[in-house]
Amino acid sequence: SQIRRFDLRTGDTVSGQIRPPKEGERYFALIKVDAINFEPPEEARNKIFFDNLTPLYPNERFKLETTRDNFSGRVMDLLTPIGKGQRGLIVAPPRTGKTMLLQNIANSITTNQPEVTLIVLLIDERPEEVTDMQR
Repeated sequence: SQIRRFDLRTGDTVSGQIRPPKEGERYFALIKVDAINFEPPEEARNKIFFDNLTPLYPNERFKLETTRDNFSGRVMDLLTPIGKGQRGLIVAPPRTGKTMLLQNIANSITTNQPEVTLIVLLIDERPEEVTDMQR
């Protein structure tokens, strides 16, 4: 009943008071909901679902070519242009130059568009590569 009452979805974090299972029940029961996704339950009722949001597509392009010897930036400009606000994912086998390509993209963006805030998320990278990326 709490699920329907607060319109809970898969992945929501719920905190509140519970009671032990009664005879014949398998799980603890949630008596009172104190917070949903770390906010008061009243605010959670007014949440907008991700599926109902309006997408904003990138309409301003990044120029990745910086110098004449920057071939990867030039190739990316031609084959896979990147726009402002766009997210990207690089998937490749180990030792194929993913980190070098990501560094090249980051350096090109910060060189050509210094007003841009650049956020890079490195998942499962060695500490040496993270330090090298910070430079």
